[in-house]
Amino acid sequence: MRYPKLIPALLALSVFSAVLVTARLAAADDHPVVPLWPNGAPGSEARMNEPEKITGNNVSNIHNPSLTVFLPPADQATGCAVIVAPGGGHRNLSFKNEGLDIAKWLSEHGIAAFILKYRLGLDDANPPGKPQPYKFDVEGTADGQRAVRFVRSHASEWHVNPAAIGMIGFSAGGEIVAQVMMHPDAGKADAADPLDRVSAVLNFQGLIYPGKSGLIVPTKESPPAFLACGYKDRQDISEGLAKVYLLFKQAGVPTEFHVYVGAGHGFGAREIGKSPVGTWADRLRDFLVDQKFIATSKS
Repeated sequence: MRYPKLIPALLALSVFSAVLVTARLAAADDHPVVPLWPNGAPGSEARMNEPEKITGNNVSNIHNPSLTVFLPPADQATGCAVIVAPGGGHRNLSFKNEGLDIAKWLSEHGIAAFILKYRLGLDDANPPGKPQPYKFDVEGTADGQRAVRFVRSHASEWHVNPAAIGMIGFSAGGEIVAQVMMHPDAGKADAADPLDRVSAVLNFQGLIYPGKSGLIVPTKESPPAFLACGYKDRQDISEGLAKVYLLFKQAGVPTEFHVYVGAGHGFGAREIGKSPVGTWADRLRDFLVDQKFIATSKS
């Protein structure tokens, strides 16, 4: 469903959430970093305390999925929330260009932003020749779903409308968003983990030059979609995303599609304010206003 209602189990989450936030918040500058599972992600508990590998602006060796929280001032909050999934070919996360910079832009425009560190299917910190412990469409999907549940469970605390929560993903991150979109989970009322009782269904999605476009299969129940890519990107994206747009349209899903003639792959937030492709974030916000996920004129 496109506009899921919060289930009564959210009332039971209030104490759980308060304890979790108090006990598990770790500061990154002035932006909290919140682990998605208090005792480690399923299957990764033994490695949850391993340090992440940071190479320049890229992050890998992710075994403890988390959200980095960027909240706008309460008096500027539009109620809309965006979970940001950076790309990096599932080898690492382009954490600045496709994470920190866009989260900063969103929060400055009244949109609560949450950067998702998800487990990587081809993690470049994994020893050569060793099998990869994760798959993007298994653990990566689970991390994306958990992120949606987590933000929705904190909607009141973070001044977020629980019916205006979406994800945007860049390149490989777009594959994560597409997986979450294609595997809607409304929550299980009898789940042992209170957070698993909360809906992980997206209200909207943004696929920014997503990889593996041939795997994206929308249905009439898919949430409204914002698509963007560069004309100079590789064929499976620059042409593949056009085919994806037609699939969304044929399914009757409200969809907006932008192709920037001067751009290639990986523009992210790098071009904001510098070139025509740098206006894509403004167009995303226009889309959110048009679809009534942003109900005010605050910016």
